[in-house]
Amino acid sequence: MSEAVVLLSGGMDSATAAYEAREQGYEMAALHTSYGQRTEGKEYDCARRIAEELDAADFLHIETDHLSAIGGSSLTDESMAVDDAEESDDEEIPDTYVPFRNANLLSMAVSYAETRGAEAVFIGAHSEDFAGYPDCRPAFFEAFQGVVDTGTKPETTISIEAPYVERSKTEIAERGLELGVPYEHTWSCYRAEAPACGTCDSCSYRLEAFERTGSEDPIPYATD
Repeated sequence: MSEAVVLLSGGMDSATAAYEAREQGYEMAALHTSYGQRTEGKEYDCARRIAEELDAADFLHIETDHLSAIGGSSLTDESMAVDDAEESDDEEIPDTYVPFRNANLLSMAVSYAETRGAEAVFIGAHSEDFAGYPDCRPAFFEAFQGVVDTGTKPETTISIEAPYVERSKTEIAERGLELGVPYEHTWSCYRAEAPACGTCDSCSYRLEAFERTGSEDPIPYATD
């Protein structure tokens, strides 16, 4: 069986991407990173649980503080407030953008994949992400594929897979429900480890997605 490395953050998008990888016939090796984000403890627990649910061949947890040290994001800088969804300006890059994060995470995932002989790297980025985050755009992943093809061994073939990059959060939730993703073991809140705040951008997108699917979000919210 072919193997794929899945960037498993602990959120619903990456969890769905992991189940998508399994649906496509891949055995999974999970990569989770703690980089100083506010909810890193909860995210780790969720990522670990999803990896166990999928009987992952390996679970690699990397702790790094360089993105936190660089700063520039409310996810890693406690002195910056995380805006509520209604406070966000759709025409500006959100304060939750971690500068060039996906390039950093994908670089680690490709190193891990090349070492393991994996044939793909899955990431859960989606269309509503790239409305605000420049490193979630289809063009970014296409360009990064070129970097992978150029910068790995000649015999290495690793495909960068962003299966939901043209889909909405609602479509991800619908797909995840079809695949049986245990969303009770995922976490999306930018602010808190329990309960979820219910008002940040990530919570807002998630709650709206479940509402549109006619399903109840199984995690606890402070706004309940």
